[in-house]
Amino acid sequence: MSQEKPLFAKRFRGYLPVIVDIETSGFDPVKNAVLEIAAVIPAMDENGRLSLHETHASHVNPFPGARLEESALAFNKIDPFHPFRIALDEVDALSKIFQPIRSAIKRNGCTRAILVGHNPAFDIGFLNAAVARSGIKKNPFHPFSTFDTATLSGLVYGQTVLAKAAQAAGLDWDNSEAHSAVYDAEQTARLFCAIVNRWADLAGGAIQA
Repeated sequence: MSQEKPLFAKRFRGYLPVIVDIETSGFDPVKNAVLEIAAVIPAMDENGRLSLHETHASHVNPFPGARLEESALAFNKIDPFHPFRIALDEVDALSKIFQPIRSAIKRNGCTRAILVGHNPAFDIGFLNAAVARSGIKKNPFHPFSTFDTATLSGLVYGQTVLAKAAQAAGLDWDNSEAHSAVYDAEQTARLFCAIVNRWADLAGGAIQA
């Protein structure tokens, strides 16, 4: 008798949604550095409802020759060379993030992860560039497909700015915490879960393939 697939494996065409936020030293994924990365892995209950399950994060050392834009550092308030930052080089930071994602993919019977982000083209661009620089052969994420919470929240709540969309979804928002990778990733994850759960409620339960 074959074992029933986990519900997650049926919900998003075999993909495991992982919510990612990346803080950088500019807008060019080739020339600018990844400075912080956070990834939130959700859990799904027997009714198909999502919740935050685990968060993994790392400060990242700028790669050699990276361009550090003063305007970007002023915006995200990151000092790349702060002595107490406890940052890892890109390859080690990515390995730290990817290992639990690979475990979650296997645990949930999925084929690979799909990046969920607020305007995720930015995050997937920097992630792919960092993977290429690091020589990592097995990226758990789909290389170009993503879920965009800006688009989803524009549809559901009429808001596309993360802070306003989160508040429209009934979430708290602390401007003093914003633009750190962990805070933004977890708030984006809460927003994504709220949208998926609202759709499940409207559809009368979990949607299965």
